[in-house]
Amino acid sequence: MKNKKVVLAYSGGLDTSVILKWLIDEFGYEVICFAADVGQAEELDGLEEKARKTGARKIYIEDLREEFVRDYVFPAYRADVAYEGLYLLGTSLARPLIAKRMVEIARKENAFAVAHGATGKGNDQVRFELGAWALYPEIKVIAPWKMDEWKLRSREKMIDYAKKHGIPVQVTKKKPYSMDRNLLHISFEGGILEDLWNEPKEDMFVLSCSPEKAPDKATSVVISFSDGDPVAIDGKKMSPARLLARLNELGGENGIGRIDIVENRYVGMKSRGVYETPGGTILKAAHRGIEQITMDREVMHLRDELMPRYAALVYNGYWFSPEREVLQTLIDASQKGVTGDVRVKLYKGNCVVTGRRSKKSLYNPEMATFEEDEVYDQKDAGGFIRLNALRLKVRAQVKK
Repeated sequence: MKNKKVVLAYSGGLDTSVILKWLIDEFGYEVICFAADVGQAEELDGLEEKARKTGARKIYIEDLREEFVRDYVFPAYRADVAYEGLYLLGTSLARPLIAKRMVEIARKENAFAVAHGATGKGNDQVRFELGAWALYPEIKVIAPWKMDEWKLRSREKMIDYAKKHGIPVQVTKKKPYSMDRNLLHISFEGGILEDLWNEPKEDMFVLSCSPEKAPDKATSVVISFSDGDPVAIDGKKMSPARLLARLNELGGENGIGRIDIVENRYVGMKSRGVYETPGGTILKAAHRGIEQITMDREVMHLRDELMPRYAALVYNGYWFSPEREVLQTLIDASQKGVTGDVRVKLYKGNCVVTGRRSKKSLYNPEMATFEEDEVYDQKDAGGFIRLNALRLKVRAQVKK
């Protein structure tokens, strides 16, 4: 094989650090690392030096935070998205962007393959590979965890391999759970969390304090929306990434956004995940609040019926599928006019909408009032109810 260039999705963590060295030693590949900055913060420190010392031919480190929030997080949150009712898709939304940029670099570098460190048990393998082939059908995908040559089939073996080859890693045998962080969330899986009865330890959390230790005084924040997207906090306009980062700060300080769930992976097994999504939790609540006064009832109900399907598509790795794109078109159309301000109170893990206002509000206080009014004839409700009761009365008479 003349072309030995491979683009590796590289995080600098245990798996991809070991895989970088393994691809070079086992196959003689020229490995080009790609690290996407989607909000990992200090996890990117020293990454270039580490990759080169481990043998990388070149490394791309690209700031994709604005693109991540603008083109992936916001479109999903217009759908009021939640997988299986709880998971706000932090990891799921970052993977298609990473896959997209990875294959773009592969084209630029004329690499014959892309590689990733996702295991054969999880969802990320599906997300990376579906994304890569949707955008670059000819590319070869190297997934060591699914190869016969890969003998490092436990975290303990990889840690030993890393020590043997002088690869510095943060994970130790005493703390073997995996973490994934971006601007939307941080996830924890594996290790001590595989015992479903083990409560997560407080020192594990990164983005939020515990509700018990949150301030005794509530924090109120006003979020402004334009056609379904947040654009300002307390009247100050912000870019998508800066806005989400600020909501993370506010939510984290007030113990917002922790969940502990057992979810259904696409490959068929159940898996426990502990997540921190402080900003996303606030954003979801506020978005729903502005929709309540600006969105037509039937449009909202239709969108809500489609949301579980949309969430499953994103979770399962079908971001670049035609069905997700069609659903996105409908969702985006439903958000026209979802514009205005929402006030949210944050207090010890709780996120409560306390106010809504919009120039495009469909709420009419003259109709909704319990006091006397002149715009609604209550006698009309009688005929309305009788017509809707007709089929119920017929059914009861037949049964009788």
